[in-house]
Amino acid sequence: MKDDTQELTLFDNYDFIEKIESLMADCESAEVEFKSARGGFPGSLWETYSAFANTQGGVIVLGVKEKDGKFTLDGITLEQARKYKKEFWDNVNNKAHCSANVLQEKDVQDGEYNGSYVLVFNVPRAPRNKIPVYLHNNPENTFKRNYEGDYRCDASEIQRMFADADITEHPRDYKILPEFTIEQDIDKATLEQYRRLVATKSPDHPWLLLDDKHFLMKLKGYRIDRREKIEGLTLAGLLMFGKTDSITDAYGCPQYFPDYREYFSSNPDDRWTDRICPDGTWEANLFQFYYRVYPKLAASLPKPFALKDGIREDETPTHTALREAFINALVHCDYSVDSNITIELHKDCYIFSNPGSLLLSIAQYYQGGNSVCRNKALQTMFMLIGSAEKAGSGADKIMQGWKKANYRNPRIEEITHPDKVVLTLPLVSLLSDEVISYLKSLFGEEITSIEHNKLMTLATCCSEGEITNYRMQLVLDKHSADITKLLKELCNDRYLIPEGIGRGTHYRINKKFREGGLPGNVASNVASNVASNVASSPDKERRRRLSSSELHTAILQACVDFESLETIANKIGKSLRYLKNRAIPIMVAEGLLEREYPNMPKHPHQRYRAKKR
Repeated sequence: MKDDTQELTLFDNYDFIEKIESLMADCESAEVEFKSARGGFPGSLWETYSAFANTQGGVIVLGVKEKDGKFTLDGITLEQARKYKKEFWDNVNNKAHCSANVLQEKDVQDGEYNGSYVLVFNVPRAPRNKIPVYLHNNPENTFKRNYEGDYRCDASEIQRMFADADITEHPRDYKILPEFTIEQDIDKATLEQYRRLVATKSPDHPWLLLDDKHFLMKLKGYRIDRREKIEGLTLAGLLMFGKTDSITDAYGCPQYFPDYREYFSSNPDDRWTDRICPDGTWEANLFQFYYRVYPKLAASLPKPFALKDGIREDETPTHTALREAFINALVHCDYSVDSNITIELHKDCYIFSNPGSLLLSIAQYYQGGNSVCRNKALQTMFMLIGSAEKAGSGADKIMQGWKKANYRNPRIEEITHPDKVVLTLPLVSLLSDEVISYLKSLFGEEITSIEHNKLMTLATCCSEGEITNYRMQLVLDKHSADITKLLKELCNDRYLIPEGIGRGTHYRINKKFREGGLPGNVASNVASNVASNVASSPDKERRRRLSSSELHTAILQACVDFESLETIANKIGKSLRYLKNRAIPIMVAEGLLEREYPNMPKHPHQRYRAKKR
């Protein structure tokens, strides 16, 4: 790290200005926060640092004040920026001030913007063994981030974070429940059904010869702790094979209530069309819940005809992905959270929601190959009957299965207060036979062999008429910079035509591809137009900032009928995050907009319409 006598490292100022402009376009959200430093280094920065490190990371911009979407520069000088940077590094490496430093030098950037110096802190999610990140040597000063900003964690949240940090050595479901017994609390019919499934898959498995107690011990459903001199059923054994009343009586399952719902009605006011939940007619342990619900989920997937070794194979990679998503919700669940598992089947998607937080970053989840299981015994139990993949491959199977079916990419998100992980598997295919046929007619047979994300981009553009960077971020779950690179390559290959300049650029299919060029003088402008979408100079084509009343008027004009957030963002040229986190909630609260699903504000397909007066 540099000392205070050295010059600040000024990154390419062109790129730095674009970064600041991009962050301002997003405005404050769950991932971005602006801090004024006019009166000195702001103490509130540390609460945001803790909150970002304990959730999914984020960006702190120091030296810019934001209010109602308007930005004011603090006028920080080079000397002040140097001082603030040194103060930050001194404190973040001081254990008495902050429990963990999760930043490297490259994560703190600085530069000049419109005559004022600005510091940008790129705070990553902390490694699992460093969470919680807290302040002033006191775990009570632990913060998390949600859409409303930073909040102080309560004692139960902090306790769960410490437990997750030690999850490798002490899985949650290994916990012994000495007051519960096999005779009184295990549902014998469930255990017998499970044994039969093991015998079907592995007829010669040696565990099948054991009595119930020793069979459960092999599964870690029953444990003996010689050091503590206790033995009994474990949390895993009770959850998997237990009686409903016994599970809900157990300490550590305050809100156990596995819930499956189908939403097939076209009427948004209908609550559900089918439901499976603990209703007293069955023992609602995890095994019974899984075997009642999975067939209903699988029935919604097509079963294309395929032969393997001369035998029809009904199970596809998409079925494997679906099963893995379901099992993940059960084995990664934090049953100590005051919430419950919900599995939803909609016409156009599956939604798996389980209490708890991710044990790795969302980026690591999408990359695959990494897995930390909160309930290792439950995972073993499902693996033994062939219903779960080995550790580390679950997310890979989900992504590959959905990609194989040409569905839109799965989307995972982490919600706080209470902690919850939500995985959405869209059932919308962008590569229908009609779309592929049309693309082949334009670009030739070889178009289907291009990189998958590029093919999905062309298919989306074909289906919707035009696309934007915003739109493709939603479809592909990629960062805007990655989307920009992909769009630029498609334009350079003449598959797409850019229209407009900067962030307002739209892209259309090049219908004159076979004529060997682009219509008009577009070809000569492709590179410059796309490049301007990446780094438009603040002195050129700067987007005019709207007042609150102007913004509200534009949104109302875009919402004559029910429209999605991405459609509204595309129509008015504003950030999707800003609309989601600021403008839209305010307009709903003021009665200017109405939701299509008023009783489900976080419905995955929520749309908005101007309220009739």
